[in-house]
Amino acid sequence: MTVTPVPPELRGLLRRLKLGPVLDTLPERLVLARGRSMPHAEFLELVLADEVARRDRTSAARRAAAAGLDPTMTLERWDESAAVSFDRALWAELTSLRFCDEAADVIVMGPVGVGKTHLASALGHIACRRRRSVLVGRTDRILKRLRAARLDASYDAELRRLLRVDLLILDDFALTALDATETADIYELVVERHRRASTIVTSNRDPSEWLAAMADPLLAQSAIDRLASGAHALVVEGESYRRRMRPGRTQLSEPAPAG
Repeated sequence: MTVTPVPPELRGLLRRLKLGPVLDTLPERLVLARGRSMPHAEFLELVLADEVARRDRTSAARRAAAAGLDPTMTLERWDESAAVSFDRALWAELTSLRFCDEAADVIVMGPVGVGKTHLASALGHIACRRRRSVLVGRTDRILKRLRAARLDASYDAELRRLLRVDLLILDDFALTALDATETADIYELVVERHRRASTIVTSNRDPSEWLAAMADPLLAQSAIDRLASGAHALVVEGESYRRRMRPGRTQLSEPAPAG
C-alpha cells in the first residue's frame, strides 16, 4: 500500500484551523478514499468523524481525570473470566445510564475484593464519555475533606462541589464507624441529592447494617431510607477479583492456573 504524502500547504491550513491531529490518520484515509472511489463529501465526512471521535476521547479522558477515576477501571478492562457473579441483566441496564436520567441511585454490595470499585468506576467512565460530570472518592476521605473545610470556611463550597455533579461515587461506604459530624454530612449529601442527581455507593455491608455504623440514629435512618429504598442493588459474589491483578499477570483476561 502506497501512502500518499500530505502536501505542506494542506498541513499548514489544518494547523491554522487547529485540526493538526487530523494529519495522524489523513494519509490512510486518502488511500481508502482512492481505493473506494469515495465521493468528496463522503471523504470529508470520514475525516471529520475521525477528529470528532478523537476530541470526544480526549474530553472524556479529561473529565475522568478531574473526577478522580482510575484510568484502568473501565468497562473494557473488566475481566469477564473472573470468578464473580452478579445480575447481568441489571448490569446491562446500569451501563445504559438510564438510572442517571431518572436521578436514581445504585448500591454495589459484596465482600472484599470482588470488584465493586471497578464496576462503579466503569459506570463513572461511561458517564464521562457521555459528557456527564462525575466525582469519585472513598467515603472516609470525602468526609475528612468536609471536616477540614469547616476549619477554613470552605465547607459550603466543598459541599456544593459534591452536590452539583451528575454522578457521585462513594466508595467503601460505612466501612468504619461515623461520628456525629460525619453522619450529618452523609445526611446532607443524601438528602440534597435525592431525586436530583445519582449516587453510586459501594459497600461491604448490607444497608441494614449501615445504621449501626452511624452516630446519630435519626439522621442515619433518614439518609439510609432515602438512599436504599429506591436504589438499584447490584450484589457481587465470588472470589477476590484483586487476585487477578497481582504482579506478574500479563493481562487481565489470563486464565487462572489449574488447581
